[in-house]
Amino acid sequence: MTTDRYVAVTSGWVVFAATMAAVAGVFNIIYGIVILFNNEWVAFTTEGILLFDITAWGWILIALGAVQLIIAFGIGSGQTWSRVLGVIWASLILIGQLAFLNVYPVWSILIMVLMILIIYGLTVHGDEVV
Repeated sequence: MTTDRYVAVTSGWVVFAATMAAVAGVFNIIYGIVILFNNEWVAFTTEGILLFDITAWGWILIALGAVQLIIAFGIGSGQTWSRVLGVIWASLILIGQLAFLNVYPVWSILIMVLMILIIYGLTVHGDEVV
């Protein structure tokens, strides 16, 4: 007598994508809090000194970080909406890094590769969450 047993396995790629989304969310929240406590940015130019108040950017990063955490928990629980939002989020970051490629080439390429891996994990292995 043979019994077929189904073994549920969660893809490591999906776990990776959920973990990276959660880490990015926590980093953005921490960065936003730091900006709230140190909200003045100074730029030195040949024309003089420019002073910016970036408090609004701190609140935006905190909100984005919270959304990223929600997406990460959704990915980990196998929600389709979170996979779609995760791909959109990673795609926007991937495109956005093109703006910083000339200034921070190594960091930008590292983030771009990471986003490509997240998109791969969510699109190819996204339905393998149990």
